[in-house]
Amino acid sequence: HNKMANQVNGNAVQLKEEEEPMDTSSVTHTEHYKTLIEAGLPQKVAERLDEIFQTGLVAYVDLDERAIDALREFNEEGALSVLQQFKESDLSHVQNKSAFLCGVMKTYRQREKQGSKVQESTKGPDEAKIKALLERTGYTLDVTTGQRKYGGPPPDTIYSGVQPGIGTEVFVGKIPRDLYEDELVPLFEKAGPIWDLRLMMDPLSGQNRGYAFITFCSKDAAQEAVKLCDNYEIRPGKHLGVCISVANNRLFVGSIPKNKTKENILEEFSKVTEGLVDVILYHQPDDKKKNRGFCFLEYEDHKSAAQARRRLMSGKVKVWGNVVTVEWADPVEEPDPEVMAKVKVLFVRNLATTVTEEILEKSFSEFGKLERVKKLKDYAFVHFEDRGAAVKAMNEMNGKEIEGEEIEIVLAKPPDKKRKERQAARQASRSTAYEDYYYYPPPRMPPPIRG
Repeated sequence: HNKMANQVNGNAVQLKEEEEPMDTSSVTHTEHYKTLIEAGLPQKVAERLDEIFQTGLVAYVDLDERAIDALREFNEEGALSVLQQFKESDLSHVQNKSAFLCGVMKTYRQREKQGSKVQESTKGPDEAKIKALLERTGYTLDVTTGQRKYGGPPPDTIYSGVQPGIGTEVFVGKIPRDLYEDELVPLFEKAGPIWDLRLMMDPLSGQNRGYAFITFCSKDAAQEAVKLCDNYEIRPGKHLGVCISVANNRLFVGSIPKNKTKENILEEFSKVTEGLVDVILYHQPDDKKKNRGFCFLEYEDHKSAAQARRRLMSGKVKVWGNVVTVEWADPVEEPDPEVMAKVKVLFVRNLATTVTEEILEKSFSEFGKLERVKKLKDYAFVHFEDRGAAVKAMNEMNGKEIEGEEIEIVLAKPPDKKRKERQAARQASRSTAYEDYYYYPPPRMPPPIRG
């Protein structure tokens, strides 16, 4: 019944317009114009949006309430300007037009804040080339104001498995700002099938932000991409930087009470953050009941970790009545297999306080000649002259008891330049670290030097 009444009313409105020529008589409205006016949009804004519906750029059903609400908060001039920009945007690969319109509004506000005039959108990619690329590969392209996403997932003919996991993503930096998929894809697909390529965009300038993430369908392809494309000259004098990207899902948390156990910490942090899967804790060498005043929180994915980090840093969240210090844990970088194949140094941890360098020397020299032994806190580095002897010692001694404590042994990992730089920045004020060999953890364990 209501619908009937509406239709009758709708007709009545149109009749009335024909009888009394108003200044809008030349304008034909869609049936959504009235809804826009009812939603509280100024007449001119409603008309402009209605015109956009008529061009077929975007349909009324594509816009959600959030977009209309956001538009209502602009003054008339701002709203018209935003709609004009939206109308002029290239929407050919935009899957979610409503979100895109919200992005245009957000960008407009940011520009207003900076006091810069709204820039004419800079020349985007060469559409013909993008179209040719998509036709050749069969991939999809989804454009939002913040990124351009190629693939994810790729066509079934290329790869139909589940989304690739850790170690399959590369970070590509130093990308010229006016470069797009048509130049990136042909280069990177040489390394192997691409799952997705996400080119980060700067809505304020309309150009890319100079970096992208590319996920490959396998780890081998990702490593091949680093070999092929790192330092590749993509344009005269412009070299790309490519490395394996590590989505960090681990946080370092300091200033926690030393008497708390792993269970206490898990329970407490699960109350204030979501997606926590594990707590990594270290005991004080001389008192196994106490932790070292810091821990690592492992989250199920990068997003959960990032949200947790924001919450814990906000200062609003207290844990046992205290505000805790939080930073990203250094990502566990898998060292180069070729380098690891040459390592002759063992990292030995969980040593009892009574273990001396002499005791270690005596136990390990049975397997071959030692260069030296260095003990620090409750761990040590044992340097062999021969790789074979080191491996044999590791295999036979791992898990054995020395002075009543079971020791754990892995091959030490040679120092990584980037890590050393990060370490140096953080430890400028602390005593010097043991520099020859730096141990990096197996996945569950961070470097003992922290904290």
